[in-house]
Amino acid sequence: MRVTVVTIKDVAHRAGVTKQTVSNVINKRPVVSPDTRKRVERAIADLGYTPNLLARGLATGQTMMVGLVVPNITNPFYAELVEDLERSLETEGYSIALCTTYGDPVRARRQLEILRRRYIDGLILADDGSIGRHVDLLTEVGLPFVLCASETEYPSGATVVTFDHGRAGYLAAQHLRDLGHREVAVVGDIPAHEVRLEGAHRALAEASITVAPSRIRATRVSSRLGGFEAAMSVLTEHPEVTAVMASHDLLALGVLQAAAELGRTVPGSLSIVSVDDIAAASQANPPLTTVAFAKQRMARKSAGFLVRALKSGQHRPGVTSLSPELVVRESTAPPSRN
Repeated sequence: MRVTVVTIKDVAHRAGVTKQTVSNVINKRPVVSPDTRKRVERAIADLGYTPNLLARGLATGQTMMVGLVVPNITNPFYAELVEDLERSLETEGYSIALCTTYGDPVRARRQLEILRRRYIDGLILADDGSIGRHVDLLTEVGLPFVLCASETEYPSGATVVTFDHGRAGYLAAQHLRDLGHREVAVVGDIPAHEVRLEGAHRALAEASITVAPSRIRATRVSSRLGGFEAAMSVLTEHPEVTAVMASHDLLALGVLQAAAELGRTVPGSLSIVSVDDIAAASQANPPLTTVAFAKQRMARKSAGFLVRALKSGQHRPGVTSLSPELVVRESTAPPSRN
């Protein structure tokens, strides 16, 4: 649904006054007659106009504030990304205003509506699928923005900095395949990570390995608890499974917990691999083998593209895709021959 943005010009036309008069009313300047003030206030109420604080800021120069929108900060991936983005923007003199979407498209649009009226110069949006569909709103108000970490389809004409999610899934499954695992299960945040899982299926198919639908578990919630519940289910139903691929590290930590609950040693009787390389992955017991994303590099590029757009008045459309890297730790080994 396209949102019609009411401008100060619309209010002036409705009230039969100039834009300067509307501005005088909004800023409570005592140069407007009571009758004119009432007429303008009635037009504002009738049209549902909200003063655009961004426009006010631009009237006197940039506010040096960037809006940052992420799905949540409970997932360490996004918490770490926020820190990296904040540091990258601080080096350019910018502060951040942080909002979360919780993966809800309605909330995402509401957050964007709020941010566009605040004193911000631009936006960086970590797209979980709920943001990308609202690029029309951002384009309509002319706010510079960069999408980062997107896995879903990219909006045409947007500036995108992301990772090769398909390659990440491929590397994770290729590692299990090359270790000799053929009885593989998948615990995934589906459909959010479908691209990662498509890459995994491709790597396994090269060795004529297929993952039966009954061995694929979509998580109820994208959390450690979700990974635990999904792993408990699939490993109980399929004790022959020797390896589990989780679509991200937070789920993999839950898989580790489920393995311990079921008496499956890792990596002795069960190997676990995942994607993201959050800090907790290297601190787990045992440390997780994972596919690492260069979050700091993505943060620097995203901030750089936005700052250049703010300084030049022009954005650079296109997709920058960063390559992932397999990090082998202690949670994977060849399958036991016992």
